[in-house]
Formats: sequence, C-alpha cells, structure tokens
Amino acid sequence: MSDMQISQVLAQMRALAQNAGVAEAAPQGPPKTDFANLLKQSLDQVNQTQQDSRTLVTAFEKGDPNVSLVEVMVASQKASVAFNATVQVRNRLLTAYQEIMRMPV
Repeated sequence: MSDMQISQVLAQMRALAQNAGVAEAAPQGPPKTDFANLLKQSLDQVNQTQQDSRTLVTAFEKGDPNVSLVEVMVASQKASVAFNATVQVRNRLLTAYQEIMRMPV
C-alpha cells in the first residue's frame, strides 16, 4: 500500500468513527500492559482451546452427526500446538530467570 492509500484508509476510519460517535483518544505513547494479566489470558486461551478440542472429541465419540473427523483432528492439533508453544515459552522464561539469578550483584 502506498502512503496515499494508507492516508485514505485512515481518513475513512476516522470518518466512520465520528459517525458512530466514538471519540478519538489522543495518542499517549504505548499502552501499559500487565505481564501477569497477559500471561493469565494466554493460559486461559490455551485452556479454552484444549476444552473445545475435548468437547469435539467427546461429541464425535458419541456419534454426533454434526461433528466430522476433520474438525476433531484440526481442533486436536490446534490444542497440541498451543500447549507445546506454552511449554516452550515457560521453558524460555525459566531459563531467563535462572540466568538472571546467576548474575552477580
């Protein structure tokens, strides 16, 4: 996208926001994020993905005609990838914590 197209899109978005009655906030730098809250949200999402996968597996095992094997396998793989990614992040955080603890003060 060229700069002109980006400007046009931004202008359209601002016009739509004004029409919807949304007040535009003044930019105040990067938003503040709470690491603990962000981590909890991520873990909750992984948990929800696993629960959804388990629900589909159970429905398929019971013979629900609305659930296909493809849906079950895709949901299962999504849950597996999400869990493995979470484990890898945990491992990296643990390694970083251990390195910090070994630093001389």
